[in-house]
Amino acid sequence: MTLKECKKEEKADREFQKKFKFEGSINVLTQMMVDPAATEKRGGGKNLPLRRGEILDVIQFTNQEQILCRNSQRRYGYVPRAVMLHL
Repeated sequence: MTLKECKKEEKADREFQKKFKFEGSINVLTQMMVDPAATEKRGGGKNLPLRRGEILDVIQFTNQEQILCRNSQRRYGYVPRAVMLHL
């Protein structure tokens, strides 16, 4: 990883912490997959766009309805628990 890529990741992580009021280090708890039968949704606000079969890193189990996740493009957002499957 180059210095430029490393700084870009650090900046994205700082923006995430500010936007979601997340304190502490960002640790991946587990990985989950978006249900292949789920409808694809566009992201908006604090919601992450969903693609069928996508593997997401789980950052935090926020409540009974949503999970805070990160996708492969290092974008963060909330995802409904109803469309997530354990690997």
